[in-house]
Amino acid sequence: MLHKISSIARYPVPVRIGVFVLVLLLIWLPFAVPIYLTRLDPNTISILTMLLLYGEFIFLLQWWGKRVYHQPQILQHYGLVRTQHNWLDLLRGLIIGVVLVFSLFLVEGWLGWLVWLPSTGFLPRIVLEGSIVAIAVGFAEELLFRGWLLDELLRDYRFQRASWINATLFALLHFIKPLPDILRTLPQFPALVVLGLTLVWARMRKNRLGLPIGLHAGLIWGYYIINVGQLTQYSGQVPDWITGVERNPLAGVMGLLFLGVLALWVRRK
Repeated sequence: MLHKISSIARYPVPVRIGVFVLVLLLIWLPFAVPIYLTRLDPNTISILTMLLLYGEFIFLLQWWGKRVYHQPQILQHYGLVRTQHNWLDLLRGLIIGVVLVFSLFLVEGWLGWLVWLPSTGFLPRIVLEGSIVAIAVGFAEELLFRGWLLDELLRDYRFQRASWINATLFALLHFIKPLPDILRTLPQFPALVVLGLTLVWARMRKNRLGLPIGLHAGLIWGYYIINVGQLTQYSGQVPDWITGVERNPLAGVMGLLFLGVLALWVRRK
């Protein structure tokens, strides 16, 4: 039995990924289905099932590393290490991400494309909530995409090919939604690909996840503060495709431009 499990390592990468996802779903569904059948509100159900899914994902990663690749410290192999350098990378990424988002909106304000408004809510609470949400999402998505998935791709492909596949899948998986929503948010696809490439380069810079988690979380945090705090209002002087369709900076030329600058900076490093 153990020999058969170890043989998975010799399968092509699409098969390995498919086996991993199938096993994860088989573990998750028996617990998730009863939650979906309860009378809890949809938000609570979504939170509970996602927490369950990600907890099982981390458990399966460690089993996968031990049984398939004979690597008992697979999370450290993915770059999730408890070192001072990694924590500093995380902090540095957070700062860069937040500064980049606010710089984008400040430039648009200076150009007269938006105006700044006083917050409609309690700003310290919004900042704190945003930090928790941002770090949780950044950690989850980076361990998934720049940890497990990138490692699987690099076992079969050269770095450039693995990077583009990783970034493209990262962008595509953000469009698992109804077709009208896909068409409405499609303009953000190029920016998501650029962001995916940037985070791959950040991960490979020193083979640690601290920087990509920080960058990802910082971008989310900065936008959360501005969006939830309702700190800006667009003036309508330029089309939405410049500033961002439906107020989403990733769906606009300016957001893509700023992400491009970040990508070049990380790439040079």
